[in-house]
Amino acid sequence: MKRAIPVLALSVAGLVPVWLYSPGPAHEGEINEAAAAPEAQAQTQTQTQTPAAPKTTGSAPKTTGSTPAPQQQQQAQTRTVSGPAVNTSEGTVQVQVTFQGTKITDVKALRAPNSNPTRMALPLLRESALKAQSADIDTVSGATATSEGYKQSLQAAIDGAR
Repeated sequence: MKRAIPVLALSVAGLVPVWLYSPGPAHEGEINEAAAAPEAQAQTQTQTQTPAAPKTTGSAPKTTGSTPAPQQQQQAQTRTVSGPAVNTSEGTVQVQVTFQGTKITDVKALRAPNSNPTRMALPLLRESALKAQSADIDTVSGATATSEGYKQSLQAAIDGAR
């Protein structure tokens, strides 16, 4: 009985900081893959906007009228569509999908919760979406809410591109 009161008091004293804990600024906010790599985006945009110089073979090129060059057609077919922001229990999720014709060539998370499970899940979700070429992808264990929001935003972006 003599030990019960100090043990109880120390237990409560140890739990008070846990009850009062709130995450600091390092845990707040969202992940934004598009803003995280602006240099990579600039390089990608530069590469897709500047056509490569044609190889010369010593003979004059054949012209067939007003048909645009294949590189110009590819550039016209490349487009980027953002899905809607989907609110989940963990935070807001929004994706941006890049299409080359009808093929999905890239998926970026514009907004996502800043949590460890989400940071681990985003590359897996991106890889699955690129492989499946649709929003019919598996949910990542441990990041279920983020996965569901990712799939909803991805499906809406795909539907908006049609």
